[in-house]
Amino acid sequence: MRSTTQLEKSGAGPLATDPPRSSAPTNGTSPNRLHAGSPQTTGNQLRYALAAAKRGWHIFPLTPGGKRPLKGFTNWEREATTDPELIRRCWSRAPYNIGIACGPSGLVVVDLDTPKTDVRPPAPWDQPGVNEGADVLALACMEAGQPLPFDTFTVLTRRGGTHLYFTAPADLSLGNTAGRLGWLIDTRAQGGYVVGPGSFVDLPDGVGSYEVINDEPVAKLPRWLGERLTTATGESKPDHLSARRILAALDGRAAGYATAALREEIQNVLDAVPGTRNHAVNSAAFALGQLVATGLLPPRLVEETLHAAAHTIGLPLREAASTIRSGLEAGARQPRRRDV
Repeated sequence: MRSTTQLEKSGAGPLATDPPRSSAPTNGTSPNRLHAGSPQTTGNQLRYALAAAKRGWHIFPLTPGGKRPLKGFTNWEREATTDPELIRRCWSRAPYNIGIACGPSGLVVVDLDTPKTDVRPPAPWDQPGVNEGADVLALACMEAGQPLPFDTFTVLTRRGGTHLYFTAPADLSLGNTAGRLGWLIDTRAQGGYVVGPGSFVDLPDGVGSYEVINDEPVAKLPRWLGERLTTATGESKPDHLSARRILAALDGRAAGYATAALREEIQNVLDAVPGTRNHAVNSAAFALGQLVATGLLPPRLVEETLHAAAHTIGLPLREAASTIRSGLEAGARQPRRRDV
């Protein structure tokens, strides 16, 4: 992590004069939700930050109320720390949320999400009783003849999903995945981070805290899940150009209104963070569909670029295709011209 001087320059603040005597609760419950920005929240998040470090997890500050690394932490995986003195100095200054760098911490976190709207699951998960990521994982366990892997450290996320923490297998090199295990299931490992317990997020797509609901020791990642995460699938190698290459190619062309709109919408998708990705793709598809309908943009370029951007941010192919198609069709029903 950064030196003390660097942390202070970035707003991490002075040493706490009276650091908390305790870490996170050990009875499987979490403190009552506190509003980000209050003096109590700073102490609450500091306790959780210290508790995570005591477990050997490498942490770094996220923006208060948000999920992004604090400004200046561009290499958060290298700068993440378990040093309690640095942690006290940083979190005593402001109610920073807690980012846990999975790679240095030796963790694989399975993120079981909930749908943002009342939608039916895509095939093959469109079955009775399957409504969210936890149901999809249960179905995968049943089909594989494996027990449910829920006996491990577990965090309830702000939107009612869950993070299942596992120790990374020493013989497998695991990175981040989106949809590899099924609908509404992402994983974070090397090169990824999760919002840690004790954090409070206030964003347009959901407000709430991250709370420990199972304080059991972190279990080993089940072997069959590790094998699924390392098995190549059709979804891992889509035949799409890089979205950034497409945007770069547009730089030398006519910088008209429609082209500028295309660049802006695709950049919005590329900037989307987990939890907002599907919404960002849908919004971009709608806006660009309005321009396609009036002949201001070629439909193939728009669709290809949207697919490339969706792949870049990790959306599964089926989910991306459905979202893009729906957004383009909706936009086409409300054509937009330059003077609108």
